[in-house]
Amino acid sequence: MATAVPLRAILIAIGIHMLWGGITVSAKYSLLVFPPLWTSFFRFAIGVLCITAWAMMQDIRIRPSREEWPSLLALGLLFTLQIGAMNTGINLSSASIASILLATNPLFAAFFAHLFIPGDRLTVPKLAGLMVAFCGTGMVLLQGSSIDSLQLFNLGNWILLFSAALLGARLAFSARLLRQIDAVRVLIWQMLVSLPLFALGGWWWEDIAWERLSWQPIAGILYQGVIIAGLGFMVTSYLMKNYRPSIMMSFNSVAPVSGVLLSVWLLGDPLTWHLLLGLLTVAAGLWVITRK
Repeated sequence: MATAVPLRAILIAIGIHMLWGGITVSAKYSLLVFPPLWTSFFRFAIGVLCITAWAMMQDIRIRPSREEWPSLLALGLLFTLQIGAMNTGINLSSASIASILLATNPLFAAFFAHLFIPGDRLTVPKLAGLMVAFCGTGMVLLQGSSIDSLQLFNLGNWILLFSAALLGARLAFSARLLRQIDAVRVLIWQMLVSLPLFALGGWWWEDIAWERLSWQPIAGILYQGVIIAGLGFMVTSYLMKNYRPSIMMSFNSVAPVSGVLLSVWLLGDPLTWHLLLGLLTVAAGLWVITRK
C-alpha cells in the first residue's frame, strides 16, 4: 500500500468525489417520476448488476458463507432504512442542503467507530473536527434565521440528518464486517437484501408518475445506479486498496462542495451566505477528522 499518492490518483479521487456530490441532484431528477422507495429500488437493481459483473471479472466469490449471513442481513436492514430516509429527505428538502447534511456522515461514523471498533478512538483533533462540522450543520438547519424560525423544523432536513447518522452507523458496522468478509460481498448483499423491501414498500405506499416520464428521471436513475453504485464503488475500492484509506478519506469534503455547486447550476438552488458558510464549516470539520 503506497504512502505517497501520485498526481493521477489525486485527480481520480477528486473526480470520483465530485461525482458523488451529484447524487442529490440526480435523486431530485429521478424523484420527479419515481417516489423515494422506487428510486432506491431501481438505483440498486442497476448497481447490483454492475458490481456483480465486476466481481465476476475479478473472480470474487459472491455467495456468503453460513457464518456471514446474520451480519449481512442486519447490514441490509440498516442499509434499507438509511437509503429510504435519504431519498425521503431529499424529496422534502433542496439538493444543496441535502448535500451538506448528508456529508456529515463521517462525524457519526467517527462516533460509532469509537464505541464499537477496538483501536479506533476519538482523539482531541477528531473531537474538535466534530464540533466544527456540527456548527456548520447548525448554520444549514437554521437557514440564517433565528432559533424560533420554522426553517429549523423543516422535516426533510431532519430526516436527512437522521439518514446521515444511520450512514455513519452503517460505515462503522461495515468496517467491522470488512475484517472478516470481502468488501464485494458486503456491498452486494446489503443491496440485495434491500431490493425486495424497497419493492414491497413502493408497491404498498407509492405510485410512480409515469405520465411525467422524460429523459431527466431516467438519467437520474442511471447516474445513481451506474456512476454512484457501480463505478463509484470500483474506483473507491481501487484507491483504498492501493493507497492509505486515511489519505483517500481526506477527499470526502469535495463531495458536498460539488453537490452544492451542481445544485445551484442544474436546479437553480439559491447560494445564500448561510449555506456557503455552513458548507465551508462542515468541510473544515471533515478535513480535521479525516486527515492523517
